[in-house]
Amino acid sequence: MAEEPTNYPAPAAPPWQPAPEPPPQMAWAQTEGPLPVCDYTGEDDEPCEEPAQQKRWSSAAVVTAASLGALVGGLLVAAAAAWAFGMMPGGRTVASSATPSSSQGVAQQISIAPKAQNIDIATAVAKKVVPSVVSVSIQQAFIDRSGSQVLGKVGTGSGIIIRSDGHILTNNHVIDGADRILVTVGLEEKVATVVGTDPSTDLAVIKIDGSGYPAIDIGSSKDLQVGQFVMAVGSPFGLEKTVTSGIVSALQRSEQAQGQNGNDITTYTNLIQTDAAINPGNSGGALVDEQGRLVGINSLIQSPSGGVGAAQSAGIGFAIPIDFAMDIANQLIQSGKATHAYVGVSTETVDENLATQFGLPMKSGALVQFAAPGGPADKAGIKRGDVIVKIGDSPVGSVADVFAAIRLHKVGETVPFQVVRTGETLTINVVLGSDSSRQ
Repeated sequence: MAEEPTNYPAPAAPPWQPAPEPPPQMAWAQTEGPLPVCDYTGEDDEPCEEPAQQKRWSSAAVVTAASLGALVGGLLVAAAAAWAFGMMPGGRTVASSATPSSSQGVAQQISIAPKAQNIDIATAVAKKVVPSVVSVSIQQAFIDRSGSQVLGKVGTGSGIIIRSDGHILTNNHVIDGADRILVTVGLEEKVATVVGTDPSTDLAVIKIDGSGYPAIDIGSSKDLQVGQFVMAVGSPFGLEKTVTSGIVSALQRSEQAQGQNGNDITTYTNLIQTDAAINPGNSGGALVDEQGRLVGINSLIQSPSGGVGAAQSAGIGFAIPIDFAMDIANQLIQSGKATHAYVGVSTETVDENLATQFGLPMKSGALVQFAAPGGPADKAGIKRGDVIVKIGDSPVGSVADVFAAIRLHKVGETVPFQVVRTGETLTINVVLGSDSSRQ
């Protein structure tokens, strides 16, 4: 095992010019290989080679990118994800239900009743969940010095067995670009095939041959409470079957992450925030409740690591709610692709400056810049210049809120949109379409 990196303090800055602390950076956790040895002691030394690319973004980037006016609720621009929580080369409740079918297999029959047993709850949860969480290794083809094409391991991530027939749910960025995928189940390493991917939601399903695998007990994210006990299980830094515990820190977080080529964007909506330690390699792993039931897919972290070294845990991690994730997973298993609710509007966040510029009576909301002709919003009567202030039960204060609210609903659902038009508040019922009609 490689030595742990040694972090020496940087030289003290003169009193008249204190050294600024680097701002926290939001990052997908990267796929990790062995930990590097670092002898970086000061400005005259070379820092460690950065073991993983980082994706840095902030809440400001969310608003800026979203306000460009991308069509909401459709197939969001896919993230050509630079390996978050998983690869190294180089939040709200959802309405959809995720009740597993009988074909999903039966989770390990381990009853958790701490009050009736002399056993710690975390120990019981770990015993139940760990066998259902796998390590996912990624290989890519390259030309070696002899000129031959060979496969080389570029990193590891995590995955969750959701059906006893070998279906595994993970993040799309974990397997994106892989030429070969290996899954470690117990002591066995098996080659996996891709069943389907959905870059716009950063979810993917892969499968290994065989049957009788320990499928995880799938719970629900709709009743999660802030402060509730949760555990994260995965392979941080390639350390398989690592378990960490914490609480639900917040709900209904929504963020955007920029892809590797700088153009593609993945929009994450209604995320679960947790302080359970999540690090590079945890991506695609399980977030479970006190009963060992799957409630989220660990996908993002906020990292303070700066420009040197891999992204690292700051006690702020994010998971995709399982109700939403299982809806996508079931679509991928059935057809190899997923569709999403589509409303067909381009919007801009209303702030004080925009309100003053257009003489709007409110200082928050989403100003409709364009309604796609023949789209769901256009058919319902939403017009350019309307300000969306509520979708269903969800208040709308920005473009990000529009994305998040649409993701709470299904194709074909009739959803009330509350809009302000020339000072008058209107309720317009919109029948959500499918983004497949746009392809």
